[in-house]
Formats: sequence, structure tokens, C-alpha cells
Amino acid sequence: MRRSSKQGTHREPPAGKARRPAAAALRDRWDRLHAGDREPFPDASRVARLVKKHAGFASWVEDQGGAETVGEGVQAAWADFHAGNFPRAIEAGGKLGALGATAANKAAAIHSLQAGGGQARALKLLEAAVKRAERALELLPDYANAHYTLALALGRYSQRISILQALADGLATRVREHLEAALELEPRHAEGHIALGLYHAEVVSKLGGLMARLTYDATQDAALEHFRRAIKLVPESPIAHMEYAHGLLLLDARGNREAAVELYEQAASFEPADAMEELDVERAKRGPS
Repeated sequence: MRRSSKQGTHREPPAGKARRPAAAALRDRWDRLHAGDREPFPDASRVARLVKKHAGFASWVEDQGGAETVGEGVQAAWADFHAGNFPRAIEAGGKLGALGATAANKAAAIHSLQAGGGQARALKLLEAAVKRAERALELLPDYANAHYTLALALGRYSQRISILQALADGLATRVREHLEAALELEPRHAEGHIALGLYHAEVVSKLGGLMARLTYDATQDAALEHFRRAIKLVPESPIAHMEYAHGLLLLDARGNREAAVELYEQAASFEPADAMEELDVERAKRGPS
């Protein structure tokens, strides 16, 4: 549930506007680019550490040509993602197992908002992302971003079919379980806090405070706490401020309008780190709808 639940709020960056960063530049900017999801830089040493820990992952890496080859491939997928080339990030990351799945799934969650083909195409993108994340968890069950991107894909799918239908089908419960798992593994995962804040806000918005609390243990206070934690973790993230604003409007559109506008103004003032944040800042300048 990371990006705004309003469909169609993102556009692909214009061709040539954002360039794919070179490997060295990507490494230099990595901490800033991944402050929100705490993804470790996927170099050979990262892959090698996972190989030592997970036997199933080790055999896959060997089949792919070794840790260095896998690491370079995953870096390339992330470079495409940060340049705004989401289809290529999906294609490249989707071929690179558990680590590549994270880049592919984050790209799919964004691309599903504006890809051609309508509802059917979007659901197909998200269903593929769910399957990739599930396979990633089979190999790396303690990988925070496998849990997070599974929740992200399920959350985006839920928004496509309606939150109420997702609640009835048990999808919302899965979203929450995997977000909580991601945060248990990585408590400073700001995007996980944002998504869990939206989970609480959306359930309260759809069911009302009492039913949300009794049925799903979802509360306004929990939503606000997760949003505030995210802002503290990534104080210069445009999307963190915008999703906080979106959550406030879900909880009380009239009473929180002024605070939401202020959050959008703050988001619009930030310097974007990549193509995705460029789109976030552009949208922030238009203000909440």
C-alpha cells in the first residue's frame, strides 16, 4: 500500500528525462535512495552472505553464475527502477530470483497505476508480483523486503478490487501480517510504517472506528503512530508526507484538510532523489485532491 491508493496518480517519466545511473553512482546514492526500505546494497558480498545462510538460495546463485553476476544483475534492475524505467526493472528483476524480485515488485506496484490495458493488465502485473514475492520468501524467509513487497502487491491488488472485497477475501489480513513481519525484521523500515499506517486508516475509513477495532484491531491512533514514525525515519521523503496526508484525509477529510495541505506543501519543497520522487514532488505541488 505504499503509493497513494488513488489509482492513476503517477505517470511514467518522460523518455530521456531520468537517466539510468551507472553502478558507481548508484552505490554512492544508495543510502539516500533506500532510506525508506532499508534494502542493503546488492553487491557480491551481500549475495555471498545470503548464500552462507540459506542453502536453497545458494544453489540458485550457483546456477546463475555466482554472487558477483547476481549482484551486478540486481544492481542493473535497481538502476532501471530509479531511472523510472519500470517495465525494464520488472523484466530484469523478475529474472533474478529473491533479490531481483524486490526491484521488480516495487516497479510493478507503481507501473500498475498507469500501465495501459486497464484493470485486467494491472491485476496481471500485481498477481505476478505476488507470486515473485512468495517465491522469494520460500528462499529467504527472513528477508524484510520480501515480506514488504508481498504486502505491497497484495495491498495494491486489494485497492483495485476494493478494500471491502479485500477484507472479505482475507487479503487485508495477509497485508497486515507481512507488513508486521517486515517491521519485526527491520523496525526502521519507513515504507513499512507508511503502508501499515494506511492499512489502519483505510480499514477505519471503510468500517468506522468501532467495527474496525473490534473486527481487525485497526485504529486511528495506530495509523497516526505509524505515519509519525515514518516521518521521523525519512524526514525528507515526499511520499512519506503525502501518504501521511492521505491517511489524515481518510480518517477525517474535513477536520484534517489543513494539516494535509501543509504536508503536501512540505513534500513539494523536497529535492527528489530519483525519477519516482520527481513524480511525487510534481504531484505534491498540485496539492491533495
